[in-house]
Amino acid sequence: MIAGCASAGADDNWFPYPVEVWDPSFDQSSSREQHEYVPLDSATKAWRIAVSFPHMKDAYWLAVNYGVVDEARRLGIGIDLVQAGGYEHLDRQIEQIRQQAVAGVDGVIVGAISYTGLDSVVGELAAAGIPVVDAVNGMRSAQLQAKSLVSFGEMGGLAGQYLAERHPAGTDTARVAWFPGPEGAGWVVAGNEGFRQAVDGSAIDVVATRFGDTGRKPQEILIKGILDAHEDIDYIVGTAVTAEAAVTILRKRGLTEQVKVLAYYLTPGVYRGIRRGRILASPTDSAVIQGRIAVDQLVRILEGEPVLRHVGPRLQIIDKQNIDGFDQGTSIAPSGFRPTYTVTGVQ
Repeated sequence: MIAGCASAGADDNWFPYPVEVWDPSFDQSSSREQHEYVPLDSATKAWRIAVSFPHMKDAYWLAVNYGVVDEARRLGIGIDLVQAGGYEHLDRQIEQIRQQAVAGVDGVIVGAISYTGLDSVVGELAAAGIPVVDAVNGMRSAQLQAKSLVSFGEMGGLAGQYLAERHPAGTDTARVAWFPGPEGAGWVVAGNEGFRQAVDGSAIDVVATRFGDTGRKPQEILIKGILDAHEDIDYIVGTAVTAEAAVTILRKRGLTEQVKVLAYYLTPGVYRGIRRGRILASPTDSAVIQGRIAVDQLVRILEGEPVLRHVGPRLQIIDKQNIDGFDQGTSIAPSGFRPTYTVTGVQ
């Protein structure tokens, strides 16, 4: 759309990418149009963008990190990324964003810890003329400039639908332990609702629900507690970290054949689990692409270019039947990529 040279080493081949665009924007219930997303060729100046993530403790956020960093390099802009250390650190995320603003940035991308908890800091940034893009998790503020995210209600719904089709009404009951993620996060609220709606009326019985941080240790504690309390669980369903941890725990307890595992978003561990037959399936929200689009949206806003303000990659569910044809580069960081917090803009 804009002529220019891309930065050396960055991926110029990820687009056009199939997305859905909400209209009106910022309303998940709005109608959607199908688009092929095409980013700018390059930025006109070396903008400095702040990025705030909840944490970098799992491969999902590493994938978003890769998308943000590689797109910044392709466009020739700078990135300063911070992470709060976990979903329990909302105050830390707010303070980190404020410090980034004081240091002087042109715009901010936020993967939010809380759906409502960042309203005030978004308002502060807007008052200072600093545009904010909501990436991945979802925020309520009406002062956001753009959103790069999917409906996690639909992600949870796809996982629930997959189970409901395996156990339709009238068949034997399947008992499920459900681990939606950290309580209060916007994506978790939506995912929980979508999953429950999808299994309603089927032979699925959600016998236990446990919320918790997506660190490996918290999820292991939750899973072990459920298995100790319930001897007849048929499925463990939840976050990617839940699924990865469950595979190991079930193997150690000799329950691999008895208890099946399903995730509701994709990471490298989940991908390997599906390929090896240890995890049944997972929807993918193309986490790498969400990071890329957020960067492009913010550059467009800064440069006064046309921008699709509410965009999400089209969802798909991955299982053993279609995994060979799946482009994992849309959802998983390349092997060897390490968390990257700074990119120097080059023009």
